[in-house]
Amino acid sequence: MDAPGTRIAGKYELVEVAGSGGMATVWRAVQHGSAGFQRPVAIKRIKEHVAQESSFVRMFVEEARVCAQLVHPNIVQVHDFGDEGGRYFLVMEWIDGLSLAQFLQIADELDTFAVWPLVAAVAIEALRGLEAAHDRVDEEGNPAPVFHRDVTPHNILLGKNGLVKLTDFGLARAMDRARITEPNVIKGKVGYLAPEMTKARQPTAQTDIYALGVVLWQALAGAPLFAGHDNIEIFLKASRGEVPPVAEPRPDVPQRFANIVERALARDPVDRFESAQQMRRVIANMLWDRDIRPEAAFLGRCVTQVCHYRDHGTMPPPSQRPGPQGRE
Repeated sequence: MDAPGTRIAGKYELVEVAGSGGMATVWRAVQHGSAGFQRPVAIKRIKEHVAQESSFVRMFVEEARVCAQLVHPNIVQVHDFGDEGGRYFLVMEWIDGLSLAQFLQIADELDTFAVWPLVAAVAIEALRGLEAAHDRVDEEGNPAPVFHRDVTPHNILLGKNGLVKLTDFGLARAMDRARITEPNVIKGKVGYLAPEMTKARQPTAQTDIYALGVVLWQALAGAPLFAGHDNIEIFLKASRGEVPPVAEPRPDVPQRFANIVERALARDPVDRFESAQQMRRVIANMLWDRDIRPEAAFLGRCVTQVCHYRDHGTMPPPSQRPGPQGRE
């Protein structure tokens, strides 16, 4: 059984659990090498009870294959992949920070909203990662896009260094492969599904754009776009795709940015942005026209402040916070 201090493959020492899902556990770990070499890494290891389930194993192996080919600053990078004791493990770069989900949870605890320029900055960087995945080509130079299919606040990581990274491509569909999941089976968290995906349609760039739109709406509003007592109620709301205007929960957000988020959330895919690149450029132009230049240092300070609260339970005075603003 995995525990702090356990070494995998003789060189990856588990430190503490960073996250756990139904299929795998993610550990903060340390890679050991010659002459005292060390570096922090993340180890994602398939759980024992699913290690013999072929469908889960195929998804895990596919995640490793896909991520190894997505080399980009806004995608969590894969360093190694192996099998020990009949269980696969994935070695990835460690992001010193927190997920967007954790950031928003702490903002809620503090009764604050994330300032909209920060949300826009996160969107731009996440879109860079999606753009790289959607524009992927195979070894022969042929288009082989990867659609994430699970863009959620939990899968957008914010580093203290100001970098934003997409992670968890466990449900990703690489279009250079035959279908590896069952046909007509819906994949992904129901509250972030594009309306067409509730009918088990094929994923596209527009389905990832829609999911990011849900994330942005939630980040601005401080509450889920589609909420319900259970997944069935949430699923039905997502399938209808009825989106309240951003201005209802956040009248302070510029209408131009609200329009961008709402376009990403258009019920019909053809009414959304054509690509992640197009959406990224529209957001960047909006910020540029308002003379806003969100740099990595700004985002890094916000993340560092929130991480300090997470770890110590204290925040600096509101006047010194670069991140959230008080709710109106």
